[in-house]
Amino acid sequence: MEDVVKEMGHLCLGSRLKRLGERMQADVQKVIDEAGLPIQTSHYPLLAAIDRNGPLTVGYLVEALGVSQPGVTRSIARLADTGFVEVSREHRDQRRKTVSLTPSGREAVERSKRDVWPRIEAAVKNMCADLSGPLLEQLGAVEEALSGEPLDKRAARAGEKR
Repeated sequence: MEDVVKEMGHLCLGSRLKRLGERMQADVQKVIDEAGLPIQTSHYPLLAAIDRNGPLTVGYLVEALGVSQPGVTRSIARLADTGFVEVSREHRDQRRKTVSLTPSGREAVERSKRDVWPRIEAAVKNMCADLSGPLLEQLGAVEEALSGEPLDKRAARAGEKR
């Protein structure tokens, strides 16, 4: 069957990038699940921002991650439900919510930094090592590489080398 999104080239670049992102996130989720961590792939950028910078306001997280405020608020709520972050308000100003890692959140981030992030980074670096040329050709090469060996399998191989 024809890959319409791929065949439409630059016209469907956004859709193609979204599809590629979703595919990679699904593979990363398998690695996270294998590590036994109750984290969603999409929560890692938020956790990483707080880990790197300490407690942050919702506004700063929106700016740092480049995503919408409702999306950040939903992620914070989910992470608070898991007990990985806590939300406090500064100076009784309801608009200035500050988000920080809890002890279990810090532990989950440390485990991720040790057991997940290096494997994913190595897998993506390996997959992209030979890319060159026009962007659409590179995207095709990444898609083909993922079809040949999904990111979670590459990450498993990267974990074996450590």
